[in-house]
Amino acid sequence: MDRFSWSNGLLEINETLVIQQRGVRLYDGDDKAKLDVGVALLSTHRLIWRDSKNHDCCIAMPLFQIIFFEEQAAGIGKSAKIVIHLHPVPANKEPGPYQHSKYSFIRLSFKEHGQIEFFRRLTEEMTQKRWENTPVSQPIPTGTGSQAGRIRAVGIVGIERKIEERRKETDKNISEVVIVSCTHAHIFLTQKHFFAKEMVELSRSIANKIKDKQGDITEDETIRFKSYLLSMGIANPVTRETHGSGTHYHLQLAKQLGTMLQAPLEERGGMMALTEVYCLVNRARGMELLSPEDLVNACKMFESLKLPLRLRVFDSGVMVVQLQSHSEEEMIASALDSVSDKGSLTAEEFAKLLGLSVLLSKERLLLAEKMGHLCRDDSVEGLRFYPNLF
Repeated sequence: MDRFSWSNGLLEINETLVIQQRGVRLYDGDDKAKLDVGVALLSTHRLIWRDSKNHDCCIAMPLFQIIFFEEQAAGIGKSAKIVIHLHPVPANKEPGPYQHSKYSFIRLSFKEHGQIEFFRRLTEEMTQKRWENTPVSQPIPTGTGSQAGRIRAVGIVGIERKIEERRKETDKNISEVVIVSCTHAHIFLTQKHFFAKEMVELSRSIANKIKDKQGDITEDETIRFKSYLLSMGIANPVTRETHGSGTHYHLQLAKQLGTMLQAPLEERGGMMALTEVYCLVNRARGMELLSPEDLVNACKMFESLKLPLRLRVFDSGVMVVQLQSHSEEEMIASALDSVSDKGSLTAEEFAKLLGLSVLLSKERLLLAEKMGHLCRDDSVEGLRFYPNLF
């Protein structure tokens, strides 16, 4: 907190307001600051905080003081926070609310949410470092009336300008691959987090555009290209950040998996090993990776939600996801027919015939053996199945 100086809160020439968020409390390291809840303002040059009740109480800190920053997730009774690690206090710093602090970091606690967008915009400013290209000079004049030199875009014109800037930035990000090289490990992780969230937002934007497009979209090559891009992944993956944790998160995840897995299961004969499902889902989710535990917990809810899928565990412990319409009798009959036609089959040979994994092929043969339709010969050459003639 000793990096902050007293400020009048006015933007200066060449300084632009990026975002502001109400309901933000400052922490001096692990301790609550001796200030009430206020408004956090991020500009191209500074991080500013103003007391919500006493507007004369305003402090600011230049962005070049920041080394790196990270998110701290919300907990039970705790708000989400952004932790900002800082350089030592410069020798020429102006007076502020704290003369000395034992901490080299501060925390912004977001009582009214908004930390996701604030974190994203802070990441942008720390990446672009616009304060280096446009040094500030004198404060912007304030007051009423039309004053010469005032540089704030207000009203509908200002809103339209912002929307147009964001649209151009979105189109640019769609057409370019951004590679970020950072020497500091924490900054690298911060940039990685930002670009993951950015790509999710872009994918959602593309999905909405395609949904609104009427008629044959093949007439527009750009829209067609974006539809191909969208088909490679999930447009709006269910995450703990958007749907909380626990049962509610797993319920929403199960619903999304039910929609996503139906077509792949039909293509694979109605059944997939859980390991295959795990790889398929995470490949589609991109950077929003799913843990094995969350996948299992979500799959266990398929039947309670009356989805067309179910999680099945074979006697060997192998777990699979299969369609509710998948017939076990047909699966056994298919295994018996294949073995009878060839005389005998190993799991590997059966897998090649059906285009399945060896693991699932073996489980099908074992199931047919369990029902008395097949028998085995387990020799040095491997496990081979024959029609049961006994």
